[in-house]
Order: sequence, then structure tokens, then C-alpha cells
Amino acid sequence: MSIWSRISDALSALANGEPLSAVFDRLRTPPERSVAFTIAVIALGAKMAKADGQVTRDEVSAFREVFQISPEDEVQAARVFNLARQDVAGFEDYARKIKAIFDRTEGPFCDLMEGLFHIAMADGTYHPAEDAFLERVAVIFGLPESDFRSLRARFVPDAVPDPYTVLGVSPDMPIDEIRRAWKKLVRENHPDALTARGLPTEAIKMAERRMNDINEAWDEISKGKAA
Repeated sequence: MSIWSRISDALSALANGEPLSAVFDRLRTPPERSVAFTIAVIALGAKMAKADGQVTRDEVSAFREVFQISPEDEVQAARVFNLARQDVAGFEDYARKIKAIFDRTEGPFCDLMEGLFHIAMADGTYHPAEDAFLERVAVIFGLPESDFRSLRARFVPDAVPDPYTVLGVSPDMPIDEIRRAWKKLVRENHPDALTARGLPTEAIKMAERRMNDINEAWDEISKGKAA
């Protein structure tokens, strides 16, 4: 059964008039958490789209890139998006419900934030309202500030990404410690690790950019230290 069929089943289980946010109470364990992950990115993305006041074609295309949505699945994706936009619950309520699903497992929160950054930057601009939205979601998720800065450095082109920020290290650290941090990130972002923490296979392609950024940061640091 595809992820979109399972999403359809989850939405069908909602009682008449029940908000989309209620669906997260039923998706707390694997493999249902992969359904929750997909709904979470679309739903929070819909709330974020309201934050900057508009939904662009580029943002819709970004959803397709993150989840590789086929034409036959677009109706279900649009349904999730519209239900989230219509739900009177605020984005903070959504974020808290998602936090409760994944509890102390840090990995999925970084994955979720990455999907949201991808969508936020789809139209080529990073709106202050989007920054405030994402920063608040990161706080609710309990994401360390250094991780949030790393994500923002990778996605927002207001400056050349600092390789040390991307790896979550500092320039004064010994090269061996930086290498260990790099290898840890590589292990954590292996497709098997992503699947194990609830990332649906449809979204794993999103991690390819992350691995490129991680490896490029290490290459830049290692070459600079060797010079």
C-alpha cells in the first residue's frame, strides 16, 4: 500500500467535522509514523504558506519534489493541504502534536524542518514571517539552536554557507573531532537510518541535497586545514 493510500485511510477515519490535527493522535507508532511525517510536512507547509500570505506555484512544486507526488496522488496531497489551511488550530498546536508522536527522537525533527525550509525557499525568497514561523516550530520541537542555524545556513542564500555551521562544529575544534562529526552526520543520513526514524521512502530523495551539503562542507574544511 502506497503512502498516499495510507494517508487516504487516515483522513477517512476522521469523524465528520473533525480537524486534520486530530489525525496525529492516531499515528503514534511505526509504520504509521511515516504517514504522520508526510501529513506533518504538508500541513505545516500549508500553515507556513498562510504566514507569508500567499501560496505560489513554486511552493506547490516543492511539495512534489519533497514527496515525488505522482499525478494520481495530487488529489490526496491537495486535500491534506486544504484541510490544514482550513483548520482553526494554529501551527503551534500541530507542532506540539508532532512533537508528541516522535518524542525524544531528534532525527525526524531535523527531517521535518528540512522539508519546511525547502518549501519556504521554493519561491526564491525567505520571508521574515517564514523565519519566525520556522524558528518557533524548531523551539517547540526542541531542536538545538545550532541545528536550526545549520539548516538556515544551508537553505537561505543571504550569505555563503559557513561549512562549520553546516557540520555543527566550530573552527577551533581539532580536525579529528570535526572528522568524527562529519562521519556521524553521514551515518545518520544513510537511507536505512532515515527509514528507521520514520521518513517515508517518497521523501528520502530530499536527503540527497543534505548529503551533498555535508560532504562539501567537510571537503572545504579539510582542504583548508591541510593548506
